[in-house]
Amino acid sequence: MPPEDLLAVARAFDPARLTQARRISAMSKNDLHKAVGVSAAAIGLYERGEVRPRPDTIRELAQALNVPPGFFVHGRPRVQVEVAEASFRRLRSTTVGQQQQATAYVEQVWELSCYLEERVEFPELDLPAWAYPDSTHVPDPVTAAQQLREHWKLGSEPIPHLVYEIEQHGILTVFFSMKQDDALPEKSRIDAFSTTALPRPLIVLTPDKADDVLRHRFSAAHELGHVVMHHGRLGSDIEMERQADMFAAEFLTPRDVIHDHLPTRFNLNALQELSDEWGVSPEMLVYRSRDLERISESSARRAYITLRSVPRIPLSIFAFPGERPELLRNSIELLETIDVSTVDIASALQMNARHIRRLAGIETEKPRLSLVDRSFR
Repeated sequence: MPPEDLLAVARAFDPARLTQARRISAMSKNDLHKAVGVSAAAIGLYERGEVRPRPDTIRELAQALNVPPGFFVHGRPRVQVEVAEASFRRLRSTTVGQQQQATAYVEQVWELSCYLEERVEFPELDLPAWAYPDSTHVPDPVTAAQQLREHWKLGSEPIPHLVYEIEQHGILTVFFSMKQDDALPEKSRIDAFSTTALPRPLIVLTPDKADDVLRHRFSAAHELGHVVMHHGRLGSDIEMERQADMFAAEFLTPRDVIHDHLPTRFNLNALQELSDEWGVSPEMLVYRSRDLERISESSARRAYITLRSVPRIPLSIFAFPGERPELLRNSIELLETIDVSTVDIASALQMNARHIRRLAGIETEKPRLSLVDRSFR
Protein backbone atom coordinates (compact mmCIF):
# COMPACT_ATOMS: atom_id res chain seq x y z
CA MET A 1 0.00 0.00 0.00
CA PRO A 2 1.38 3.45 -0.92
CA PRO A 3 2.51 5.70 1.97
CA GLU A 4 -0.36 8.14 1.42
CA ASP A 5 -2.91 5.31 1.75
CA LEU A 6 -1.25 4.07 4.94
CA LEU A 7 -1.46 7.62 6.28
CA ALA A 8 -5.20 7.67 5.49
CA VAL A 9 -5.64 4.38 7.37
CA ALA A 10 -3.76 5.80 10.37
CA ARG A 11 -6.05 8.84 10.42
CA ALA A 12 -9.21 6.66 10.28
CA PHE A 13 -7.85 3.97 12.60
CA ASP A 14 -10.47 1.95 14.50
CA PRO A 15 -9.00 0.62 17.79
CA ALA A 16 -11.63 -2.13 18.05
CA ARG A 17 -10.51 -3.56 14.71
CA LEU A 18 -7.03 -4.09 16.09
CA THR A 19 -8.41 -5.90 19.13
CA GLN A 20 -10.62 -8.09 16.92
CA ALA A 21 -7.80 -8.98 14.53
CA ARG A 22 -5.44 -9.78 17.41
CA ARG A 23 -7.98 -12.00 19.14
CA ILE A 24 -8.95 -13.92 16.03
CA SER A 25 -5.26 -14.55 15.41
CA ALA A 26 -4.98 -15.91 18.98
CA MET A 27 -2.23 -13.42 19.79
CA SER A 28 -1.67 -11.70 23.09
CA LYS A 29 -0.51 -8.09 23.24
CA ASN A 30 2.90 -9.43 24.14
CA ASP A 31 2.92 -11.71 21.07
CA LEU A 32 1.94 -8.82 18.84
CA HIS A 33 4.50 -6.38 20.20
CA LYS A 34 7.25 -8.90 19.48
CA ALA A 35 6.01 -9.37 15.91
CA VAL A 36 5.63 -5.65 15.22
CA GLY A 37 8.53 -4.17 17.15
CA VAL A 38 6.64 -1.77 19.37
CA SER A 39 6.07 -2.22 23.09
CA ALA A 40 3.19 -4.19 24.55
CA ALA A 41 2.14 -0.98 26.27
CA ALA A 42 1.92 0.70 22.86
CA ILE A 43 -0.37 -2.07 21.62
CA GLY A 44 -2.60 -1.38 24.62
CA LEU A 45 -2.64 2.34 23.83
CA TYR A 46 -3.63 1.61 20.21
CA GLU A 47 -6.47 -0.70 21.31
CA ARG A 48 -7.81 1.81 23.83
CA GLY A 49 -7.74 4.55 21.20
CA GLU A 50 -5.37 6.72 23.22
CA VAL A 51 -2.71 6.72 20.51
CA ARG A 52 -2.94 6.11 16.77
CA PRO A 53 -0.26 3.89 15.23
CA ARG A 54 2.04 5.47 12.65
CA PRO A 55 1.63 4.47 8.97
CA ASP A 56 4.69 2.21 9.04
CA THR A 57 3.33 0.53 12.19
CA ILE A 58 -0.02 0.00 10.40
CA ARG A 59 1.85 -1.94 7.75
CA GLU A 60 3.59 -4.10 10.36
CA LEU A 61 0.35 -4.74 12.25
CA ALA A 62 -1.42 -5.80 9.06
CA GLN A 63 1.39 -8.18 8.15
CA ALA A 64 1.55 -9.71 11.61
CA LEU A 65 -2.24 -10.22 11.78
CA ASN A 66 -2.65 -11.31 8.15
CA VAL A 67 -5.17 -8.62 7.21
CA PRO A 68 -5.08 -5.84 4.60
CA PRO A 69 -4.11 -2.47 6.11
CA GLY A 70 -7.59 -1.23 5.19
CA PHE A 71 -9.03 -3.66 7.73
CA PHE A 72 -8.21 -1.13 10.46
CA VAL A 73 -10.26 1.69 8.90
CA HIS A 74 -13.25 2.93 10.89
CA GLY A 75 -16.70 2.91 9.32
CA ARG A 76 -17.66 -0.64 8.30
CA PRO A 77 -20.50 -2.37 10.20
CA ARG A 78 -19.16 -4.08 13.29
CA VAL A 79 -20.57 -5.89 16.30
CA GLN A 80 -19.02 -6.90 19.60
CA VAL A 81 -19.84 -10.25 21.19
CA GLU A 82 -18.75 -10.71 24.79
CA VAL A 83 -17.57 -14.08 26.07
CA ALA A 84 -20.48 -14.06 28.54
CA GLU A 85 -22.92 -13.86 25.62
CA ALA A 86 -21.89 -17.26 24.25
CA SER A 87 -22.89 -20.67 25.61
CA PHE A 88 -19.38 -22.04 26.04
CA ARG A 89 -19.01 -25.47 27.54
CA ARG A 90 -15.79 -26.48 29.35
CA LEU A 91 -15.20 -22.93 30.58
CA ARG A 92 -12.72 -24.21 33.13
CA SER A 93 -10.59 -26.01 30.55
CA THR A 94 -10.43 -23.26 27.93
CA THR A 95 -8.51 -20.03 28.34
CA VAL A 96 -9.96 -16.55 28.07
CA GLY A 97 -7.84 -16.09 24.95
CA GLN A 98 -9.43 -19.11 23.28
CA GLN A 99 -12.90 -17.85 24.15
CA GLN A 100 -12.03 -14.39 22.82
CA GLN A 101 -10.74 -15.93 19.60
CA ALA A 102 -14.04 -17.75 19.15
CA THR A 103 -16.18 -14.66 19.81
CA ALA A 104 -14.03 -12.57 17.43
CA TYR A 105 -14.66 -15.27 14.82
CA VAL A 106 -18.41 -14.94 15.46
CA GLU A 107 -18.17 -11.17 15.01
CA GLN A 108 -16.60 -11.61 11.60
CA VAL A 109 -19.12 -14.29 10.61
CA TRP A 110 -21.79 -11.70 11.37
CA GLU A 111 -20.06 -9.18 9.10
CA LEU A 112 -19.90 -11.70 6.27
CA SER A 113 -23.54 -12.70 6.76
CA CYS A 114 -24.63 -9.03 6.69
CA TYR A 115 -22.82 -8.53 3.39
CA LEU A 116 -24.40 -11.65 1.93
CA GLU A 117 -27.91 -10.89 3.21
CA GLU A 118 -27.86 -7.60 1.33
CA ARG A 119 -27.52 -9.61 -1.88
CA VAL A 120 -29.01 -13.04 -1.16
CA GLU A 121 -32.35 -13.83 0.47
CA PHE A 122 -31.73 -15.80 3.66
CA PRO A 123 -34.45 -17.91 5.33
CA GLU A 124 -36.47 -15.91 7.85
CA LEU A 125 -35.99 -16.72 11.51
CA ASP A 126 -38.80 -19.12 12.36
CA LEU A 127 -39.20 -19.94 16.05
CA PRO A 128 -42.13 -20.31 18.46
CA ALA A 129 -43.11 -17.06 20.19
CA TRP A 130 -41.56 -18.17 23.47
CA ALA A 131 -38.14 -18.70 21.85
CA TYR A 132 -37.51 -14.99 21.16
CA PRO A 133 -35.59 -12.76 23.62
CA ASP A 134 -38.65 -10.69 24.59
CA SER A 135 -40.55 -13.77 25.81
CA THR A 136 -41.27 -13.94 29.53
CA HIS A 137 -42.06 -17.66 29.62
CA VAL A 138 -40.03 -20.58 28.32
CA PRO A 139 -41.35 -24.14 28.65
CA ASP A 140 -39.38 -26.95 30.25
CA PRO A 141 -36.79 -28.66 27.98
CA VAL A 142 -38.99 -31.61 27.01
CA THR A 143 -41.99 -29.44 26.17
CA ALA A 144 -39.72 -26.98 24.33
CA ALA A 145 -38.38 -29.75 22.11
CA GLN A 146 -41.88 -31.08 21.42
CA GLN A 147 -43.24 -27.65 20.58
CA LEU A 148 -40.32 -26.79 18.31
CA ARG A 149 -40.81 -30.06 16.43
CA GLU A 150 -44.46 -29.16 16.02
CA HIS A 151 -43.66 -25.58 14.96
CA TRP A 152 -41.20 -26.82 12.34
CA LYS A 153 -43.66 -29.52 11.20
CA LEU A 154 -41.16 -32.31 11.85
CA GLY A 155 -43.70 -34.73 13.28
CA SER A 156 -42.28 -37.43 15.51
CA GLU A 157 -40.09 -39.19 12.94
CA PRO A 158 -36.26 -39.22 12.80
CA ILE A 159 -34.72 -35.98 11.52
CA PRO A 160 -32.55 -37.04 8.57
CA HIS A 161 -30.70 -33.70 8.09
CA LEU A 162 -30.55 -31.78 11.35
CA VAL A 163 -28.15 -28.94 10.46
CA TYR A 164 -30.07 -28.37 7.22
CA GLU A 165 -33.32 -28.01 9.20
CA ILE A 166 -31.70 -25.56 11.61
CA GLU A 167 -30.42 -23.37 8.77
CA GLN A 168 -33.70 -23.56 6.82
CA HIS A 169 -35.45 -22.02 9.81
CA GLY A 170 -33.18 -19.01 9.91
CA ILE A 171 -30.52 -19.94 12.48
CA LEU A 172 -27.05 -19.28 11.11
CA THR A 173 -24.71 -22.25 11.53
CA VAL A 174 -20.96 -22.22 10.91
CA PHE A 175 -17.77 -24.16 11.55
CA PHE A 176 -14.98 -22.98 13.83
CA SER A 177 -11.83 -25.03 14.27
CA MET A 178 -9.01 -24.76 16.77
CA LYS A 179 -7.34 -27.87 15.37
CA GLN A 180 -4.69 -25.76 13.66
CA ASP A 181 -3.20 -25.18 17.09
CA ASP A 182 -1.61 -28.58 17.70
CA ALA A 183 -0.16 -27.36 20.99
CA LEU A 184 -3.63 -27.40 22.54
CA PRO A 185 -4.67 -30.62 24.23
CA GLU A 186 -7.95 -32.03 22.92
CA LYS A 187 -9.84 -31.35 26.14
CA SER A 188 -8.94 -27.64 26.09
CA ARG A 189 -10.23 -26.98 22.60
CA ILE A 190 -13.55 -25.19 22.32
CA ASP A 191 -16.46 -27.44 21.50
CA ALA A 192 -19.71 -26.32 19.86
CA PHE A 193 -21.25 -23.12 21.24
CA SER A 194 -23.97 -20.64 20.35
CA THR A 195 -25.07 -17.06 20.87
CA THR A 196 -28.30 -15.11 20.66
CA ALA A 197 -26.54 -11.77 21.07
CA LEU A 198 -26.91 -11.09 17.32
CA PRO A 199 -30.10 -10.30 15.37
CA ARG A 200 -29.91 -13.81 13.90
CA PRO A 201 -29.01 -16.60 16.37
CA LEU A 202 -25.77 -18.34 15.54
CA ILE A 203 -24.62 -21.89 16.26
CA VAL A 204 -20.92 -22.67 15.97
CA LEU A 205 -19.95 -26.30 15.35
CA THR A 206 -16.48 -27.78 15.16
CA PRO A 207 -15.13 -29.82 12.24
CA ASP A 208 -12.43 -31.13 14.59
CA LYS A 209 -14.78 -33.98 15.48
CA ALA A 210 -16.04 -34.45 11.93
CA ASP A 211 -15.32 -38.17 12.04
CA ASP A 212 -18.33 -38.68 14.32
CA VAL A 213 -21.57 -37.48 12.75
CA LEU A 214 -23.66 -38.79 15.65
CA ARG A 215 -21.81 -36.68 18.23
CA HIS A 216 -21.95 -33.76 15.80
CA ARG A 217 -25.75 -34.04 15.51
CA PHE A 218 -26.21 -34.16 19.27
CA SER A 219 -23.98 -31.07 19.68
CA ALA A 220 -26.10 -29.21 17.10
CA ALA A 221 -29.32 -30.18 18.91
CA HIS A 222 -27.76 -29.21 22.26
CA GLU A 223 -26.88 -25.74 20.98
CA LEU A 224 -30.32 -25.40 19.42
CA GLY A 225 -31.65 -25.95 22.92
CA HIS A 226 -29.54 -23.07 24.21
CA VAL A 227 -30.80 -20.82 21.40
CA VAL A 228 -34.50 -21.41 22.03
CA MET A 229 -34.45 -21.73 25.83
CA HIS A 230 -31.64 -19.57 27.20
CA HIS A 231 -31.88 -16.24 25.38
CA GLY A 232 -31.12 -13.42 27.76
CA ARG A 233 -29.25 -15.69 30.20
CA LEU A 234 -25.55 -14.96 30.06
CA GLY A 235 -22.72 -17.42 30.44
CA SER A 236 -23.00 -21.14 31.04
CA ASP A 237 -23.73 -23.28 34.05
CA ILE A 238 -24.39 -26.91 34.90
CA GLU A 239 -28.17 -26.49 34.99
CA MET A 240 -28.28 -24.82 31.57
CA GLU A 241 -26.11 -27.59 30.12
CA ARG A 242 -28.37 -30.23 31.65
CA GLN A 243 -31.44 -28.54 30.16
CA ALA A 244 -29.80 -28.35 26.73
CA ASP A 245 -28.99 -32.08 26.93
CA MET A 246 -32.60 -32.87 27.86
CA PHE A 247 -33.83 -30.74 24.97
CA ALA A 248 -31.46 -32.45 22.51
CA ALA A 249 -32.49 -35.94 23.63
CA GLU A 250 -36.20 -35.18 23.25
CA PHE A 251 -35.75 -33.27 19.98
CA LEU A 252 -33.77 -36.10 18.37
CA THR A 253 -35.71 -39.01 19.90
CA PRO A 254 -39.25 -38.07 20.99
CA ARG A 255 -40.15 -40.09 24.06
CA ASP A 256 -43.65 -40.98 22.90
CA VAL A 257 -42.17 -42.79 19.89
CA ILE A 258 -38.79 -44.05 21.08
CA HIS A 259 -39.97 -45.43 24.43
CA ASP A 260 -41.42 -48.71 23.21
CA HIS A 261 -38.52 -49.31 20.81
CA LEU A 262 -35.82 -49.10 23.47
CA PRO A 263 -34.68 -52.54 24.67
CA THR A 264 -35.24 -53.42 28.32
CA ARG A 265 -31.88 -55.19 28.50
CA PHE A 266 -28.58 -54.54 26.78
CA ASN A 267 -28.78 -55.60 23.13
CA LEU A 268 -26.03 -54.18 20.93
CA ASN A 269 -27.74 -55.12 17.66
CA ALA A 270 -30.99 -53.49 18.71
CA LEU A 271 -29.15 -50.33 19.80
CA GLN A 272 -27.22 -50.19 16.53
CA GLU A 273 -30.40 -50.50 14.49
CA LEU A 274 -32.00 -47.67 16.46
CA SER A 275 -28.80 -45.65 16.13
CA ASP A 276 -28.88 -46.01 12.34
CA GLU A 277 -32.58 -45.12 12.20
CA TRP A 278 -32.55 -42.07 14.48
CA GLY A 279 -29.05 -40.71 13.90
CA VAL A 280 -27.96 -40.81 17.53
CA SER A 281 -25.20 -42.79 19.21
CA PRO A 282 -25.79 -46.08 21.07
CA GLU A 283 -24.52 -44.31 24.21
CA MET A 284 -27.21 -41.68 23.83
CA LEU A 285 -29.81 -44.45 23.47
CA VAL A 286 -28.58 -46.02 26.71
CA TYR A 287 -28.95 -42.62 28.38
CA ARG A 288 -32.44 -42.40 26.91
CA SER A 289 -33.30 -45.89 28.13
CA ARG A 290 -32.29 -44.99 31.67
CA ASP A 291 -34.03 -41.60 31.49
CA LEU A 292 -37.29 -43.20 30.33
CA GLU A 293 -36.94 -46.01 32.91
CA ARG A 294 -36.56 -48.80 30.39
CA ILE A 295 -33.41 -49.94 32.20
CA SER A 296 -31.95 -49.35 35.65
CA GLU A 297 -29.01 -47.16 36.58
CA SER A 298 -26.80 -50.21 37.15
CA SER A 299 -27.80 -51.69 33.78
CA ALA A 300 -26.92 -48.40 32.10
CA ARG A 301 -23.46 -48.39 33.73
CA ARG A 302 -22.80 -51.93 32.50
CA ALA A 303 -24.00 -50.98 29.01
CA TYR A 304 -21.63 -48.00 28.87
CA ILE A 305 -18.71 -50.23 29.88
CA THR A 306 -19.59 -52.75 27.19
CA LEU A 307 -19.98 -50.06 24.52
CA ARG A 308 -16.54 -48.64 25.34
CA SER A 309 -15.03 -52.05 24.67
CA VAL A 310 -16.72 -52.52 21.29
CA PRO A 311 -14.65 -51.20 18.35
CA ARG A 312 -16.67 -49.03 15.99
CA ILE A 313 -15.84 -46.95 12.95
CA PRO A 314 -17.31 -43.45 13.35
CA LEU A 315 -19.05 -41.95 10.33
CA SER A 316 -17.72 -38.67 8.94
CA ILE A 317 -20.10 -35.72 8.66
CA PHE A 318 -18.67 -35.16 5.18
CA ALA A 319 -20.60 -38.22 4.01
CA PHE A 320 -23.80 -36.43 5.08
CA PRO A 321 -24.30 -33.10 3.24
CA GLY A 322 -27.36 -32.27 5.37
CA GLU A 323 -25.19 -32.21 8.51
CA ARG A 324 -22.78 -29.51 7.33
CA PRO A 325 -23.37 -25.74 7.46
CA GLU A 326 -24.23 -24.65 3.92
CA LEU A 327 -26.00 -21.28 4.07
CA LEU A 328 -22.94 -19.03 3.80
CA ARG A 329 -21.21 -21.37 1.37
CA ASN A 330 -24.24 -21.55 -0.91
CA SER A 331 -24.70 -17.78 -0.79
CA ILE A 332 -21.13 -17.21 -1.93
CA GLU A 333 -21.53 -19.78 -4.71
CA LEU A 334 -24.75 -18.05 -5.82
CA LEU A 335 -23.01 -14.68 -5.98
CA GLU A 336 -20.30 -16.22 -8.12
CA THR A 337 -22.95 -16.91 -10.78
CA ILE A 338 -23.40 -13.14 -11.15
CA ASP A 339 -19.64 -12.53 -11.17
CA VAL A 340 -19.24 -11.50 -7.54
CA SER A 341 -16.14 -13.43 -6.53
CA THR A 342 -14.73 -14.32 -3.14
CA VAL A 343 -12.01 -11.77 -3.85
CA ASP A 344 -14.70 -9.09 -4.35
CA ILE A 345 -16.33 -10.02 -1.04
CA ALA A 346 -12.96 -9.99 0.71
CA SER A 347 -12.20 -6.56 -0.72
CA ALA A 348 -15.52 -5.16 0.50
CA LEU A 349 -14.93 -6.52 4.00
CA GLN A 350 -11.20 -5.72 4.02
CA MET A 351 -10.25 -9.32 4.72
CA ASN A 352 -8.29 -11.79 2.65
CA ALA A 353 -10.10 -14.26 0.40
CA ARG A 354 -8.82 -17.32 2.23
CA HIS A 355 -10.26 -16.03 5.49
CA ILE A 356 -13.64 -15.43 3.83
CA ARG A 357 -13.64 -19.05 2.68
CA ARG A 358 -12.79 -20.15 6.21
CA LEU A 359 -15.66 -18.13 7.69
CA ALA A 360 -18.04 -19.69 5.17
CA GLY A 361 -16.76 -23.20 5.87
CA ILE A 362 -15.51 -23.66 2.32
CA GLU A 363 -12.02 -24.72 3.36
CA THR A 364 -13.29 -27.48 5.65
CA GLU A 365 -14.30 -29.65 2.70
CA LYS A 366 -12.79 -33.13 2.71
CA PRO A 367 -12.94 -36.05 0.29
CA ARG A 368 -16.35 -37.68 0.45
CA LEU A 369 -15.29 -41.25 1.06
CA SER A 370 -17.75 -43.59 2.68
CA LEU A 371 -18.26 -47.34 2.93
CA VAL A 372 -21.77 -47.00 4.28
CA ASP A 373 -24.73 -44.77 3.46
CA ARG A 374 -26.82 -44.16 6.56
CA SER A 375 -29.39 -41.47 5.93
CA PHE A 376 -31.18 -41.67 9.29
CA ARG A 377 -34.47 -42.70 7.75
